[in-house]
Amino acid sequence: MTNTSIRQAVAEDYDSIVRLNDSEADKTSPMDLEKLTALAQLSCYLKVVTRDSDVAAFLLCMREGVAYENDNYNWLSSRFKEFVYVDRIVVGSRFAGTGIGSMLYRDLFEFTRSEGVSKITCEYNLEPPNLVSQAFHRKFGFRECGTRWSANQTRQVSYQVAEV
Repeated sequence: MTNTSIRQAVAEDYDSIVRLNDSEADKTSPMDLEKLTALAQLSCYLKVVTRDSDVAAFLLCMREGVAYENDNYNWLSSRFKEFVYVDRIVVGSRFAGTGIGSMLYRDLFEFTRSEGVSKITCEYNLEPPNLVSQAFHRKFGFRECGTRWSANQTRQVSYQVAEV
């Protein structure tokens, strides 16, 4: 029997988080230990899901108004006064389809409500397409609030917002 749980990430999880992120960096963005440490300090939400003793997934989010130099975060900040921003969610490939991502998002929605915040924002790639992320976010009521080309016109993102 497997034991699956969600908990606050701790520094001992960071190597596993970086490895998970590296496995999906084409859909998120690269992140080394130094960057993760900096992002963790800006975050309002950094949790992992463990399956037995393995870090199977993580979710990293920030509130509005933090000193995060990121084009996507800045685009959303210019349009919304108050929000929780999903910087990245990564589920390890061997745990895909097991409900771990949904477990994290249900917890995030609960956290956001408890903080009195009414919006969760994120983005995913339209070009190259990330259909898994698109379907996942639709399931949680996200809707498009804009698009933008980035990375020298090689990547188009869809900005998304969900009401909590």
